[in-house]
Amino acid sequence: MAAAGEPTLSDESMEEEEEEEAEPKRVYVPGTEPLRDGEELVMDQEAYVLYHQAQTGAPCLSFDVILDSLGPNRTDFPLTLFLCAGTQADTAQGNRLLAMKMHNLYGIRKKSSGEESDSESSDSEEEDEERKPQMELAMVPHYGGINRLRVTSLGDSQVAAVWSEKGQVEIYDLKKQLSAVSDSQAMATFLKEEQANIRPIFSFAGHMTEGFALDWSPKVAGRLLTGDCTKNIHVWTPAEGGTWHVDQRPFSAHTKSVEDLQWSPTEATVFASCSVDASIRIWDVRAAPGKACMLTASQAHTSDVNVISWNHHEPFIVSGGDDGVLKIWDLRLFQTGVSVATFKQHTAPITSVEWHPVEGSVLVAAGADDQITQWDLAVERDQEAGPGGEDPALAAIPPQLLFVHQGEKDIKELHWHPQCPGVVISTALSGFNIFRTISV
Repeated sequence: MAAAGEPTLSDESMEEEEEEEAEPKRVYVPGTEPLRDGEELVMDQEAYVLYHQAQTGAPCLSFDVILDSLGPNRTDFPLTLFLCAGTQADTAQGNRLLAMKMHNLYGIRKKSSGEESDSESSDSEEEDEERKPQMELAMVPHYGGINRLRVTSLGDSQVAAVWSEKGQVEIYDLKKQLSAVSDSQAMATFLKEEQANIRPIFSFAGHMTEGFALDWSPKVAGRLLTGDCTKNIHVWTPAEGGTWHVDQRPFSAHTKSVEDLQWSPTEATVFASCSVDASIRIWDVRAAPGKACMLTASQAHTSDVNVISWNHHEPFIVSGGDDGVLKIWDLRLFQTGVSVATFKQHTAPITSVEWHPVEGSVLVAAGADDQITQWDLAVERDQEAGPGGEDPALAAIPPQLLFVHQGEKDIKELHWHPQCPGVVISTALSGFNIFRTISV
């Protein structure tokens, strides 16, 4: 990131004189000060390995990565990604459930020094055309805005659980949509015969009001958690015939809206929840709903706890709140109600957070301050260099903060891509960003 808009002088002596009179260069720390008149932030392409933007018409509050058969650990370009997302349109009738294929995603090409010849310039233009990113969309009409969605594999299908603002949770089979984005003939058939007729394969209206909390179990295929704005959590169990049994007895120890839910990645019956009541709770579904809450951090944050993420490799949960704070919780010490680490880099509510799927010390977070931050808890400050080295502006920045990504407006949600190391996808009012930084 750098400030732009300063004058450029052609005379070398004038440049030297101007540099002597100018203020010394300083580090710009996002969120700590407004830009001056004539200044703007300019993306430093050298800090990114991959960066793309995408638009889907109406903005999406939520999305999920669809696991594909293209293989793990994909680092060679171009990349191909499959996503599922739900829109928040101006009218209830204008909403869509989207299946997306983003492909031909090349990494950032480093600029070469020196002048290009005419032939080299022509070759470069042709190469730029070949490297243009592509996106296919298969859209299904959905009445009502989609608050949150999550995708899981069920048999040979990918299915999406969708929390709607109309107060229902619906399950959609994505098979036809995924076929459409992968094949032009299937897309033609989809648009002509199938698009208008696709309906949920199951729905549940027992919450009675809308909600946002939603998570599929990574240990038991088809087991689902849903939480609503009236504090109730329901557990769904897959049943024969492609349906679900939803326990009508809610898990209801929270006193206000349940904002997020996370199954344990290692224990099939354990999950965590967070709430507007400022608490984080750990539950075990083997107990009756009224007795299932095992552990509680009653004042986890000073106000609403918006999001949580359960580490896949360490006994840690990270939480983000309306206070703009990220907190790390060690489950071995959870009963103390004290987090093992606290970070206050964001200046507005945390809207999304997720641990890296492979690196147990790395996480990414998004805030309503239009920032995405990448963190590595394993990093320690260089004691010899002192806080911030020679630059006092860096002294207040935690050494664990690796990277700050900006340029989006009103960021809602983000995810790592589990098959493409280091790739982060985010959705915001301004659209999607797909990027990988040099830090992770």
